[in-house]
Amino acid sequence: MDEPEKIPLSALQHWQYCPRQCGLIHLEQVFDENVHTLRGQALHAKVDQPGVETAKGVRVERALPLWHDELGLVGKSDVVEFLAGGVPYPVEYKHGSRNKAADIAACDDLQLAAQALCLQAMAGKQVNEGAIYYATSKRRRVVVITDPLRADVVHTADAIRQMLASGELPPPLVSEQAARRCKACSLQERCQPQATHAGVLAARAALFDPDA
Repeated sequence: MDEPEKIPLSALQHWQYCPRQCGLIHLEQVFDENVHTLRGQALHAKVDQPGVETAKGVRVERALPLWHDELGLVGKSDVVEFLAGGVPYPVEYKHGSRNKAADIAACDDLQLAAQALCLQAMAGKQVNEGAIYYATSKRRRVVVITDPLRADVVHTADAIRQMLASGELPPPLVSEQAARRCKACSLQERCQPQATHAGVLAARAALFDPDA
């Protein structure tokens, strides 16, 4: 049986945030910077250096390569702490505050859950918990790796794989939530969500207009 096409772990977070953003980055291979992405890069420059250390009796590995052959996932962790019995505990670093909107926090949770599934497959240990560390508030938010969250990882990876196979860029999001996400997205100018959505609506109206 052929292995599924490898999906970067970061792509799951991009898809959860906005499928069109994911398509622009991973299908069309384009990316632009803004203040949010630059802050993220500055943060990860500190944690992306591979290394192993021991803190309070816990082995800590940075920039650990991750993969899951069955699910076709690949990437690397920011930090993995190995608890009693060698159980991995992934910690994902994000810029910004711990008090993120719930829908944005869910994007981070999905990426962390994907890391947990990789670590579980690699280490042969059940990974039921991890954490997101937010640099601005300098605090962690514990994330329980639930069965629905695990299922979301599988479904999202499949959706991304289907997008890549089709070669079709997803349409922009349309909602009050989407407007907030678009405002923070570094690809907004390239995406042109308002113009694209207006064009889709106009085409649909022309298609179903009996007087057209």
